[in-house]
Amino acid sequence: MSPFRYGHAAAADWPLAAAACLAQIGQVPEQANLGFLYASDEFADELGDLLDWLRDATGVQQWVGSVGIGICATGVEYYERPAIAVMLGEFPADAFRVFPNLSQDFGAFDVSDRDWIQTHPPYLGLVHGDPANEDIESLIRQLAQRTTSGFLVGGLTSSRGSAVGIANTLNEGGLSGVLFSERVALMTRLSQGCSPIGPHRTITEAQRNILVKLDGQPALDVFKEDIGETLAQDLGSLGGYIFAGLPIKGSDTGDYLVRNLLGIDPEHGLLAIGDKVESGREIMFCRRDAETAREDLDRMLRAIQQRLSHPPRGGIYISCLGRGVNLFGPDSAELKQIQAALGDFPLVGFYANGEISQDRLYGYTGVLILFTE
Repeated sequence: MSPFRYGHAAAADWPLAAAACLAQIGQVPEQANLGFLYASDEFADELGDLLDWLRDATGVQQWVGSVGIGICATGVEYYERPAIAVMLGEFPADAFRVFPNLSQDFGAFDVSDRDWIQTHPPYLGLVHGDPANEDIESLIRQLAQRTTSGFLVGGLTSSRGSAVGIANTLNEGGLSGVLFSERVALMTRLSQGCSPIGPHRTITEAQRNILVKLDGQPALDVFKEDIGETLAQDLGSLGGYIFAGLPIKGSDTGDYLVRNLLGIDPEHGLLAIGDKVESGREIMFCRRDAETAREDLDRMLRAIQQRLSHPPRGGIYISCLGRGVNLFGPDSAELKQIQAALGDFPLVGFYANGEISQDRLYGYTGVLILFTE
């Protein structure tokens, strides 16, 4: 099976970047029927014009993707500069279904897509969401339940302006993307960007997102014990370095969700985190660590190597805005690490405001999706 055609380029104007992408793609295969487009948020207001141009230039009518503060491609990241990454996928015509914006409920979706879902049960979905939608996590869970694997991959749009996603049309305010049936051979893995620094604790008292007591002790006292005396002496400097980790119940890989620390109340011994919690749930504390992130990405890539019998036809990589140059260092180090392990295969993607894997919303992770046949 031949690799998917793709191209990526940076330019101040989207027509220049798009033309450069098309030159790299060359002759469009007759079988190309689904386009993936990731564009810098500088092009958000012109995304409709770009999408129309690509349809005319390639003949591919169905598209999915997103804008992002950063986008990426094979071995390169474009961060905070105008750029475009395009990939043309080739799939059986009835093996995928692009679906438009889901912002509140699934009534219209269940009606419009019922026939396809019944005859081609969706195995996995690639989705993009608007972080401003307060129900986005619920929408992710509900859509995952409509797949046979219970699995979605994707990310929340990152933008300094309009948070625009692509699902044949432009979408804002909800969740959109494409569903794949089991006829599409693919593989996906997730890599963490934070490492635990203390034991699992049990939340014994909480109010919404505020930790009151852990293991029966004031939450702040336990927090100081776990992060160590040196860090505990300067609590005001921990933002962006220390996080809360919520272990996923039943995970056989020790998986966990990373959530930001939002506030500390020294007078009452309280901690506020970026998620609702309840008594009885486990929690631990984590630090954002470049060496550990590189090691975990290596672990993920080795696991993929063991399962691949030939290079992927193409792939999507969705990484957190807190990774990339902010964690792995300059010169596209994160993308080059993937390229060094898996080869020079077609890859496009973006840096997200939250990453989606299975039925959960993650932070500080990298999600890789490979089309293997």
